[in-house]
Amino acid sequence: MTKQIQSKKEYDDAVSRIQELWRADVNSPQFEHLENLAGLIDAYEKKKWPATLPDPISAIKFHMRQKDLKLSDLGDLLGSPLQAFEILNKRQPLTFSVIWKLSKCWGIPTESLIGSYAS
Repeated sequence: MTKQIQSKKEYDDAVSRIQELWRADVNSPQFEHLENLAGLIDAYEKKKWPATLPDPISAIKFHMRQKDLKLSDLGDLLGSPLQAFEILNKRQPLTFSVIWKLSKCWGIPTESLIGSYAS
């Protein structure tokens, strides 16, 4: 299979074939076929199920849960507990300064913070 995967059946067949070829020797034609199938599967998955970034506030809340951070921690970072509360409740937009602090100090990727969100 060297053409694009067009259907769920072709996708399922390609996944099954990869499972059969999984232990192929690196320098074998089977391994080359395995690599080609993996590329086709990847392209199909990206087209069929594109990854989307969460809205910025969800990204901040996720990070806070992962790091066990509280509203007070965000308030300390931003210099104001009220500003932290307003941001997390989508009452105040993220400014460049806030995005910079969250990215630099907490390591939240900038691309996760610059998207739009409904207030």
